[in-house]
Amino acid sequence: MNRVTRFAVLPLLVVLAAFTLGSADTSARFDRLGHKLMCACGCNQELLACDHVGCPNLAQETAELTAAVARGDSDTAILEAFQAEYGPTVLAAPWLTKFNILAWVVPPALLLLGLGGTILLVRKWRLRTVPMPAIAQDTHSKEIRERIRRETEL
Repeated sequence: MNRVTRFAVLPLLVVLAAFTLGSADTSARFDRLGHKLMCACGCNQELLACDHVGCPNLAQETAELTAAVARGDSDTAILEAFQAEYGPTVLAAPWLTKFNILAWVVPPALLLLGLGGTILLVRKWRLRTVPMPAIAQDTHSKEIRERIRRETEL
């Protein structure tokens, strides 16, 4: 291999080794998954951050997570198993499903559509011209206006 090829392959091998070592490290994986799960005791804290004194669920959930990581289950399988056992509230962040995407996108979209429709409606109303009543040109009204102007000094 020439020098250029060696310098191109070396960074790729370093990156590959870093990813391989990171996936084999079960404690890092346990920590990462533990922060993706919520404690089921109702304290509203992440599983590994639960400081609820006498928590009835912490030991059981931690043991289940440790066993699943030790078995080599995939992250998705572990999260799905926890969701099946404890319900969807055990996940710190909901799954990115079609329904969840719609739940985040539809309300703002409807708000923007309603705001746009309101703006168009108000513009349409403003563009309508209202005919002004014709000013009477008889001599009596001219005399009254002149008298009003003199008396108010305008």
